[in-house]
Amino acid sequence: MALLLASTAVIHAGKTPSANNLPNQPEIHSLLTARIDALGGKKGGAGIVVGLISPDGQRIISAGRRSADDSRPLDGDTVFEIGSVTKAFTALLLAEMAEKHEVALNDPVAKYLPPTFKVPERNGKTISLLDLATHTSGLPFMPNESASVSDSELQKYSAADLRRFMATCELRNDIGKKWDYSNIGYWLLSEALADRAGVDYETLLRKRVITPLGLTNTDFTLPPKMKTNLAVSHNAVLQPSPPISTLPIYSIMPAAGGLYSTATDLLKLLAVAMDYQPSPLRDAMHLTWTTRRPISSDRFEQALGWTVIHEHDDELIVHDGGTFGYASSIAWDPVRRAGVVVLSNQVAGVGDIARHLLRPSVPLEKPTATKRTEIAIDPAKLNSYIGNYEADGEGIFEVFRENDSLAIRAPAEWGLPKFRLHPENRQDFFVAELPMRIAFQVENDGSVNKMLVYPPRGQRAILTCRLTNRR
Repeated sequence: MALLLASTAVIHAGKTPSANNLPNQPEIHSLLTARIDALGGKKGGAGIVVGLISPDGQRIISAGRRSADDSRPLDGDTVFEIGSVTKAFTALLLAEMAEKHEVALNDPVAKYLPPTFKVPERNGKTISLLDLATHTSGLPFMPNESASVSDSELQKYSAADLRRFMATCELRNDIGKKWDYSNIGYWLLSEALADRAGVDYETLLRKRVITPLGLTNTDFTLPPKMKTNLAVSHNAVLQPSPPISTLPIYSIMPAAGGLYSTATDLLKLLAVAMDYQPSPLRDAMHLTWTTRRPISSDRFEQALGWTVIHEHDDELIVHDGGTFGYASSIAWDPVRRAGVVVLSNQVAGVGDIARHLLRPSVPLEKPTATKRTEIAIDPAKLNSYIGNYEADGEGIFEVFRENDSLAIRAPAEWGLPKFRLHPENRQDFFVAELPMRIAFQVENDGSVNKMLVYPPRGQRAILTCRLTNRR
């Protein structure tokens, strides 16, 4: 289950309105204010910026603010982490290099890597650049070994460790046959492109994509101007969260979700995508969304870095992103040449807003803020919760002691670090960093054999059963 930095939310597209029928500024501002209020962000200093582009021109609309201590309104130059929207940039780099015949989409990725870099195969087939860019390589979402290493080892986890994981990784599916979202796949893609160009990935993306697009506030690091305009991140309890670039494993995968950007810069990307602005990347951009593989039905296709949603004769092209303190979404209609960028400095997703603005029949989600109050529990009683809990189709959740608190580590495929569990009562615990809850089933004798996991992206609760004895 890809929960972080992922663009797995494909939502009903609905009937397409005319580009001229996009909601007006008061309507959008009201929508954003209602969302911020529903999530409790008004008092916590969270906000949302929307950028729109259509035949009528461009607009920037915002609500909320940068932080509780910064009353400046958000605007088109406010900086956010954009998470997995970074993959659209990585895919554009691939398309640009393919247009210049430096690589071919169907080339094996191993062709551009050192001989010592071992890439898994399956049934005699090798992974291609196209397989990586369309999430059909068979690679997992994140390295499975990250669930078993200690915290100190995780802090030292390096690209060399990822390469060692790759050398022994068993592919989950036949190559090119099944869609399975993979951060590792985009890391591997970036390694190949960088080796082909003879320069590191971040420098390569700046030179070949960011600079030609004229993006002055998009980067992997924060120069002084961008740092000044950065909206403070907010986790699930409206506290600041760490930058994604500082977290183990994610810090060595910038191609999967490491960019900062702004609504103004992302509208420039859409202006090129929809031919509002001439660019040397025009043909490469066209290649990114016209090169496709099916996902699960005729309604969804995976392009290079983009998800394509079909509804009757209409198409909506989307990508969502999320980190531990920001949410982002881009959605655009290539026929009506209308697009939306939504950026938030709170962890709750905004993909429904982007789709709703282009397709009013797409319902908005109804998030609600629930005030969480942590209570004290006798540390001696925490041992009854400790153990490994398995869920069918998900894997094993590990609950363990850390000093006088409980912590949880989700299956490696979730791509999440460990989290402290905060008790609300004897049964219910919550995670501060994400809107994730745990409900233990405590028996009359005090034993715990099952727990419900409420995932952070609004999915239904997952029942898990305990496998191990208390430790």
